[in-house]
Amino acid sequence: MKKTIFTLFILLGFQHIYAQPGDVLIGKLKDKLAKVKDYFAVAQLKTDVAFMKLPISKVSVSYKYPDKFEIKKEGGVSILPKGGMSVNLNSLILEGNYVVIPGGNAVWKGAPAVVLKLVPTTEGADLIILTLYINEADLLIKKAIATTKQNGTYELELDYGKYAQWGLPDNVRMLFNTKEFSLPKAVTLEYEGVAKNKKVEKKGLPNKGVIEIRYLSYVINKG
Repeated sequence: MKKTIFTLFILLGFQHIYAQPGDVLIGKLKDKLAKVKDYFAVAQLKTDVAFMKLPISKVSVSYKYPDKFEIKKEGGVSILPKGGMSVNLNSLILEGNYVVIPGGNAVWKGAPAVVLKLVPTTEGADLIILTLYINEADLLIKKAIATTKQNGTYELELDYGKYAQWGLPDNVRMLFNTKEFSLPKAVTLEYEGVAKNKKVEKKGLPNKGVIEIRYLSYVINKG
């Protein structure tokens, strides 16, 4: 009995030691993201779904710590994805309650990345698991894979430029399965308007869709 307890203690000790580097990296990432208290951005939104033909739209994106995030089209219509899905990772990482599980190392777009899996501990959370691919040297999230209860699994791909020091991307691509994903109401309304007098045949079309946000400018920490 004593031997069993001792062995369990040793295993738990090794698990804690192994998990620590992931917690340290998330801590550093949180410190970087926490420098952004708010921002307002002008961006272009592109929706690429096989059965939807939509023009590129001009949108505004706003964020205020800790969890206020909005994407609006001209005219003030909100187009946030349904079911709590978001292209904004700041709120989850800064305020979310989760366990960090190391996922090893990977290569993303030719550059090394540390893989961490975040498992929420909040009861009733829509998010089941979030896998992050992090450039450790620059403390930048390059890719994220989220598995949710309402919208299945979707991916985010992030590219950075002149706002990298703030951890803010120049471009975000959200890849999703159109059978599982609930598109924002404003997007579906626009689609219905475009296709009002047209017959659209969805059968046999690809199930993959992409929503892309290209950020043109940010105004950071101006209240």
